[in-house]
Amino acid sequence: MRRLRHTLVVGVAAFAVAACSSKPSEAPPPTISPAAAADSPVAAQPPDGEVRALRGRGLTTVFDRGTSTLVVLTGDAAAGSTLTLMPARGPARTVALPAPVTALTGDDDGTVYGSSRGGYVRVELAGGVVDPVRIDDAADVDFTAITRRADGRLALGSADGAVYTLGSDSAVTARLKIFARVDALAAQGNTVVVLDRGQTSVTTVSASGEDSEHALRAGEGATTIAADPEGRVLVADTRGDELLVFGSDPLMLRQRFPVGGAPYGLAGGSRLTWVSETATNTVIGYDLATGIPVEKVRHRTVQQPNSLAYDDAADTLYVVSGSGAGVQVITVASAS
Repeated sequence: MRRLRHTLVVGVAAFAVAACSSKPSEAPPPTISPAAAADSPVAAQPPDGEVRALRGRGLTTVFDRGTSTLVVLTGDAAAGSTLTLMPARGPARTVALPAPVTALTGDDDGTVYGSSRGGYVRVELAGGVVDPVRIDDAADVDFTAITRRADGRLALGSADGAVYTLGSDSAVTARLKIFARVDALAAQGNTVVVLDRGQTSVTTVSASGEDSEHALRAGEGATTIAADPEGRVLVADTRGDELLVFGSDPLMLRQRFPVGGAPYGLAGGSRLTWVSETATNTVIGYDLATGIPVEKVRHRTVQQPNSLAYDDAADTLYVVSGSGAGVQVITVASAS
């Protein structure tokens, strides 16, 4: 019944828009209320592993394999954004950013990129050097998502529903505007996958960036997306309590599995796929190799485990709290 109700909501919205628009191509895509992470309870038991202090609430995180550094984004539009750099050994460092940043991606070779209004910032981790980059003819664009393709080209998504594919640091080679909003991007090879929470959909963008290739509904309320080393695209259906696993070439739903507790945080590895349950302060490692996800291990987490990153080589899982409870480091994470 719940699936039927959502279908009806979308259908009614689509009818209303069509009735009011003289040109269907100009009508915005129908949407539903976007899903979000659950408000986590206070952790009832101590989290597994070690917890490191973090100033502020973690917004998102990436792990840079080239420098073995966890990069955590904190801050907001009012207070500004900060990156906290946590190497595998040694003290953490903070890097103040010149503008509020909404999302992160990296090249796994010592550089991370953060989307911001009008462009992005490039940060060299070794020296903490910050280089703001303005995208041509996009000064007023609110960029909400960013990813890096295998060929090194960046793609950014905007609040008004467009994907910008760059051909150089600042030049736009393609702009595809067909979404309600671009909430997150992931890349497998040179294929960019768009997550639109309002449409609870995933869409692949061609290598040229000029066309969409395939689009699929993603559960009842998809919230987060991640690419894994095995060529899969992972999506958390937080409202529907499911893990969705897609192939990207072509876009195809290959696996879906019930995950209670409002799944949200995602991280992919060569051995296990990690999913956090924000309603229960838990992270679970699943083996996807057999075609049906099999739970292998679960860990107690810090409160509000919204963001995950995984160091595949060291088998270390990082859980970043969205409520200010710090960064949890779980070594030998795949061991049960």
